[in-house]
Amino acid sequence: MDTAYSDVPDSPTSAPHDKPAIDSARDRGPGTLVGDTPVLWVGEPFADDGKGFWAKLEGCNPGGMKDRPALHMVERAKARGELADGAMIIESTSGTLGLGLALAGTVHQHPVTLVTDPGMEPIVHRMLAAYGAKVELVTEPHPTGGWQQARLDKVRELLDANSGSWSPDQYANPDNVDAYQSLAVELIAQLGRIDVLVCSVGTGGHSAGVARVLRRHFPDLKLVGVDTIGSTIFGQPADTRIMRGLGSSIFPGNIDYPAFDEIHWIAPQEAVWSCRTLTAEYHASGGWSVGAVALVAGWIARTSGAGTKIAAVFPDGPQRYFDTIYNDDFCRERGLLDTAPPTEPVTIDHPTDHIVQQWTRCATVVNPGEHRA
Repeated sequence: MDTAYSDVPDSPTSAPHDKPAIDSARDRGPGTLVGDTPVLWVGEPFADDGKGFWAKLEGCNPGGMKDRPALHMVERAKARGELADGAMIIESTSGTLGLGLALAGTVHQHPVTLVTDPGMEPIVHRMLAAYGAKVELVTEPHPTGGWQQARLDKVRELLDANSGSWSPDQYANPDNVDAYQSLAVELIAQLGRIDVLVCSVGTGGHSAGVARVLRRHFPDLKLVGVDTIGSTIFGQPADTRIMRGLGSSIFPGNIDYPAFDEIHWIAPQEAVWSCRTLTAEYHASGGWSVGAVALVAGWIARTSGAGTKIAAVFPDGPQRYFDTIYNDDFCRERGLLDTAPPTEPVTIDHPTDHIVQQWTRCATVVNPGEHRA
């Protein structure tokens, strides 16, 4: 273990992090709102017998966890001269990174155009407009790559049409991964030793970035990835997905497949139960990713030995999901309410063994993108 953290306590602490003097545009404005998010202990009903996990509440950032990479990717691109002063930023997003890029555009004075699809929640669309971002909507999915590929194709079209514009390309940009060093450092300062890290997987940025830093200090760290049914990331066939913020119909280059010890797929009704239970019991919740991660982290706590310290990253808060997860009519129409609380996953030996339709885990992690024709 690095000596830099050898004296970090095993229980959370509110001790402030050492920070440089305020000397940049980010440090003088709304960029100061990002980071230093709290952790919350979550026990019953997700775990029992005094067990539980620590949730890192990234919803306490203005737009969510992706405020971190949005600011970092923009700042690194400016430092390298890839993003000229005042140039347009163009990116594909399902919502959260878009909110972060709108913030980065405000901090660093760049116009922002975001490409999304009809699944974006109306409240997010309205907030992006209020923040000054322009939203371009694709109306048809790509025949094989779904909505994500359709969005990426539109980004390329807009980049070609706007000279000097720049796209952060969150799916393959290594700066997306590097941006999460701050989150890892905060977790170490707050929790000390960490035995298990539970992360949702979409672009792959935070699971790769946080785990990489934590393993420098805790080499035996176990990394558990959480995906959604219908996602292709870990070898399942593509299908229509209700859940946004995790999962993919493409193979993002930032996913560090060898870093994962196991993968869990979660169904929408299971995530809804988890989100609403977190809200009722802990007054803290979020979106699909949060519900999925909490479900898995609770099970790991229940089935792990006493004293196992588990950290789970909650990527966002509940506000953008008032029309979906927290809307009874939306959930009832899709059969997402009044289901029995899930207690444990089905286990499969290989991701291609079954097409999963419910909470399922697999300790064999493959990169399906390596085997494409």
